[in-house]
Order: sequence, then C-alpha cells, then structure tokens
Amino acid sequence: MNTGMAGQHAVITGGGRGIGAAIASALAARGVHVTVMARTASAVSAMAQSLRDGFKTRANGIACDVANPHDVTRAFAEAVNALGAVTMLINNAGQAQAEAFGTISLDTWNRMIAVNLTGTLLCTQEVLPSMIAARSGRIVNIASTAGLRGYSGLAAYCATKHGIVGLTRALAAETARSGITVNAVCPGYTEGTQMLATAVANVMDTRKVSADEARALLAKQSPRRTLITPEEVADTVVWLCSPNAGAITGQAIAVASGEVM
Repeated sequence: MNTGMAGQHAVITGGGRGIGAAIASALAARGVHVTVMARTASAVSAMAQSLRDGFKTRANGIACDVANPHDVTRAFAEAVNALGAVTMLINNAGQAQAEAFGTISLDTWNRMIAVNLTGTLLCTQEVLPSMIAARSGRIVNIASTAGLRGYSGLAAYCATKHGIVGLTRALAAETARSGITVNAVCPGYTEGTQMLATAVANVMDTRKVSADEARALLAKQSPRRTLITPEEVADTVVWLCSPNAGAITGQAIAVASGEVM
C-alpha cells in the first residue's frame, strides 16, 4: 500500500499488546519501520518478530520504563541507532487504577503521573529536536475519553489524561510552524486494555454484577452500545501519521462511538 509512509521510523510505547500492538501492526502494514517499547522485554521482542514475519518490515523491540529518564534516553538512542531518526512517535504507554478520591494514596497519584504524563513528556523530548531539524514529524498521544470528561472512581487517571490533552495542545501551538503535528487520540472503553479491565472490576464491585454484565453496562455508555476495538484506534492513529493529515494538529479526537460529543 503506497501511502507515502513507507520507510519512516515509528516508535510506539506500550507496544507489546492491546492498542499499542494494533498501532504497530497498522503502521508496519504500510511499510513503516517500527520500534515497539514496553517494560517487558519478552513482550516487545515477540511483537517485533511478529511484525517482521507478518509485514516484512524492519522492526525492533526495546525494553523501556517510560517513567525512568535514564531508561528513556538509553532506549531512544538504541532505537535511532537501529532504525534511524524517529519520524513518528506514538505515546501509548499508560496505567489505570480505580480508587475513590478520598482513598487515593500519594504513591498511586505519583505513579499515574510518572507513567501517563511524565512518560509522554520524556519520550517526546527525545524525538523533538530531530523532528524540528527535519521540519517534519508526527506525534500522537494516546489519551482517553477520561481526558475529555470525568469518571467516578478514576480521579488520578482522569487527571493525567486531561494533562496529556493539555500538553498536546500546548506543544502543537509551539511547533505549528515546524512541520510537526501533535495530536491526541482519546479512545473510549477498548477491548484488551488495562483501562477496560480496571473499569470492569470497578463496576463489578460497585454494582455487584458479573463481568459480562459489567462489560454490557460500560458498552451502553456510547450510543453505538459497543466497546471500541484496538484496530479502530489504530486506524485513527495511522491517518494522523499520514501525509494527508498535515493540517491536523492540536486536536483531541475521541474514538468512542459517540460517548463524547
């Protein structure tokens, strides 16, 4: 498929499973060279091998804790050394934890900020100088509908995802004349994600229902009455990374079947 993206280098954090894995596959299918990062070395190594086998593209898996500045610097240096300058960055790594506001511990709060928000900052700082020098680049931050509205029992998670949306808009304004686009994608409850698992457990506990009943209740929050698939999120990311989306920057795009309008 000739989309003008072949041969570019994308880094996807949290790329070993779920939304990150779907994004990696969708980009690899278009000839993009892919580096997948996550904390578990075996997961990213297996994902990279799958991309090489399935799409015959160059792919590399690098273990990285996005909340650790030294680890981030080391991982991105390794990525550039292997596959060249990063032209697309998808900040997807994140954590979710359900907890009533009054019982949120400082440890929980700091961990959510470190992974979800600071990790986005650190990874973006690694690629931005080369993108500015090249006057070209795509940065996509995977936020959440929790970055556009509030959810009971998820205050820490919502705070970090709102922060990602704010960071996205500020950086987009700062880089608007640099040939770089910066956008956020805000999925609703998505199959195969920690956010969905956390939400299901929360609903089961508060409503005293089964897992299937909890999933059904969550699906009903959108007019379509279905959960989102990772592939639906990935398709949006691919479009934002494409040459055709050069005029799209500073946006927070909900992929949520109408849950947020």
